[in-house]
Amino acid sequence: MEGNGNLSNIITTFIIIGFPSSHSIQILFFFIFLFMYILTTVENLLVIIIIWNSRNLHKPMYFFLGNLSFLEAWYVTVTVPKLLSIFVTENRQITFTACMTQLYFFLFLGCTECVLLTVMAFDRFVAICYPLYYVTIMNWNFCFVLAFCTWFTGFVISMIKIYYISQLTFCQSNLVINHFYCDISPILNLACTDMKLAELVDFVLALLILLVPLLLTFVSYSCILHTVLSIPTSSGRQKAFSTCTSHLVVVVIFYAATLFMYARPNRARAVDYNKLVSVIYTVITPLLNPVIYCLRNKEVQQILNKMFSKNSEL
Repeated sequence: MEGNGNLSNIITTFIIIGFPSSHSIQILFFFIFLFMYILTTVENLLVIIIIWNSRNLHKPMYFFLGNLSFLEAWYVTVTVPKLLSIFVTENRQITFTACMTQLYFFLFLGCTECVLLTVMAFDRFVAICYPLYYVTIMNWNFCFVLAFCTWFTGFVISMIKIYYISQLTFCQSNLVINHFYCDISPILNLACTDMKLAELVDFVLALLILLVPLLLTFVSYSCILHTVLSIPTSSGRQKAFSTCTSHLVVVVIFYAATLFMYARPNRARAVDYNKLVSVIYTVITPLLNPVIYCLRNKEVQQILNKMFSKNSEL
């Protein structure tokens, strides 16, 4: 790095505060987060295995759901293992390089999920509003292109953000990050030079990656709602809308938390309760997503029942 970026090399470590408390509470937190981490990873891997091995689920809807589960398994892995090590060892240090790496993958996966949820909403829009053309529109070539664009968008947005953040100057060693992982706002608070450009770039890109997909998702569901309400029978309306209610619940939970955290001006003035909101979309949402999809999806339920019935017979 040139210019201001060279000064950032004097930073050897950051200090992640995490959730400061007594040793007994730290151990309790360790087991709680460990349980959620293992359960989240197992759930999402199980969804991927089920989709991969079940020919009945080789459909665009489940292809994107598999992408989401793959993303969520990595998403929780970016933040929780470091937090678990803090609980056990109480070593809160993280190197500058490790911090920037964690922040990059956190942004990459978060931005990708924003676009992926929009793609999943578009899939449901085509399925409900244009069912006769669904197979033609959502062919596998188009699905792979959508998936590639989703991941590529997350890659580009996160690269731009991390570039401007890494160019900031940090003039002291052992700077304290008031969070349980390396997030943008706490890191911006530590810069000792003008951070207006980095903050402006981050804020504009945050609005872009959050509001544009949210607007497209809203348009998709507005069309879906209009089509569903035009169905003459109540059973038909219920059947049509049931195919996308799980996705809608996930969208509401995800955007409620992320908009609160990342689409506010002057959010660099972070307060401690932001950590609790962060837990929702970094830990709880990846934990709940497979449950929400599987509990409300009859095809997945049937496959799970067959799997468990075969195991019980053995």
